[in-house]
Amino acid sequence: MSRRLPAAASQSGTQSIERVINLLRVVASRGRNGMRLGDVTAASGLPSSTCFRMLQRLEGEGVLERHPVTRKYLLGPLLYELGLLANPRFQLAQRCEDTLAVLAERTQDTVYLSERRGNEAVCSARALGGYPIKALTLDVGIRRPLGVGAGGLAILCALPPAEADEIIALHADRYPKLSNLSAARVRAAVIEGRERGYAFLDGAVHPGTASVGVFIPARASTAAISVAAIAARLDETRRAEVAAEMRRQALLLSRALDKLTPPVPSFPG
Repeated sequence: MSRRLPAAASQSGTQSIERVINLLRVVASRGRNGMRLGDVTAASGLPSSTCFRMLQRLEGEGVLERHPVTRKYLLGPLLYELGLLANPRFQLAQRCEDTLAVLAERTQDTVYLSERRGNEAVCSARALGGYPIKALTLDVGIRRPLGVGAGGLAILCALPPAEADEIIALHADRYPKLSNLSAARVRAAVIEGRERGYAFLDGAVHPGTASVGVFIPARASTAAISVAAIAARLDETRRAEVAAEMRRQALLLSRALDKLTPPVPSFPG
């Protein structure tokens, strides 16, 4: 006969899981650069002692590892091994390779693919153009709140207004920590993006750079492509030209993706 856990114990277990997931997201936010204990503590909002104990346990389980020289925490081998099993279900980056390459060739700038994961955007692919000064604002695997970066902003623009507002409010405290954006500025950028048909950010995360984002209107994914360059290369005239080409490529890509994804059948009520 099974025994039910007390409500308090169940809630405590749920909170522990949320803390672990939050810690992993914090460490993952720096990509392959890793994070020191103090930085993880500050970003997670956990007490230093609690944070240290959790990081030690995750390291012991292989979920995280600590660099022997820098002492920075990095994602561990267990996550890689689990990811190998999940990879066949998440192949958008591979299917977008040709589109990213075309845009990198035509714009000569850096092109990124951002996929929605919960209330964040993950950079899942990148293609480099030939222009000698490159805006390398993201690494593959970096995750940021939706709205930080043109790709995540383009996803927000495509969401129903109520859902987008809810996400922006959720990240209100995180925006200033990761960029020069505030919740109010993100809302304004979403409104402007909807009116223009593309998202645009100028120096929001990396001063001297700018980026254009366009949503990919495919059925089976919630993702966007973005082009980043030094700010001087994305003045008003050129950014509109770049955005127009991005929209063309995003539409072609969506049609190709939708052919690979059969529509959900509808049944009579």
